[in-house]
Amino acid sequence: MSAYDAIARLYDPWSTAVVEDIAFYVEEAVASGGPVVELGVGTGRIAIPTALAGIHVIGVDSSQGMLDVCAERGREAGVGALLDLRRGDFRRPPVDERVPLVTCPFRAFLHLSSDDDRLAALAAARELLLPAGRFVFDVFTPSQDDIDETDGRWIEREPGIFERADWDLVEQSLTLSVRGEVDASTMKLWWLEPARWHVLLAEAGFAVDACYGWFDRRPYVDSEDTVWVASRNDLHANCDKIVNDPLEATRPTP
Repeated sequence: MSAYDAIARLYDPWSTAVVEDIAFYVEEAVASGGPVVELGVGTGRIAIPTALAGIHVIGVDSSQGMLDVCAERGREAGVGALLDLRRGDFRRPPVDERVPLVTCPFRAFLHLSSDDDRLAALAAARELLLPAGRFVFDVFTPSQDDIDETDGRWIEREPGIFERADWDLVEQSLTLSVRGEVDASTMKLWWLEPARWHVLLAEAGFAVDACYGWFDRRPYVDSEDTVWVASRNDLHANCDKIVNDPLEATRPTP
């Protein structure tokens, strides 16, 4: 079972304030023309607005509970026919189709605990892409201020919904617990510095088109969040640049 199964009905109330990324991912989906593969589709927070924009979404998630909620919400929104929901793993997504866009919103790649798993998931995402396709995802690296403010404390994120973050700076991991009146769960995430993500993308056969510091497409400049736009790099033409100066290549070209 996925850690999210236990909070599938709690997830939407817990994340109700997280809206800053929706327009960004919908714009990317519409620009691609679809269909889109969304890894970590969850309850459809991004997929349903994407479907409402007329784009077919193949949604993959390891939690059947979250997929069930997504299917219900899709039917309620009148876009059930545009949602193809499949239970599976990022490293081995149950998708045979080739698409112009693969996405992984809301830091879902941080559930991967090792470089082997990250490379497997990146390679799988690349395999799903058409030759000119792009992979778009976001991750974060916590600031010391964020760690100091939240470490080991139960914080009421939404009325009646509490969240606790336990940070391990040596392991670079976050143990995140959430509880409501009835439902509760704990999950673990692992973060990397942006330079390391860039190297992994290169090793997996991607070229980085842009690395933004937020969903308004501002350039990345030492912020917690990074939003990556990468395309298939079949010739690995820029690998030397990536290895020699990984941060330089994350800066979007004017």
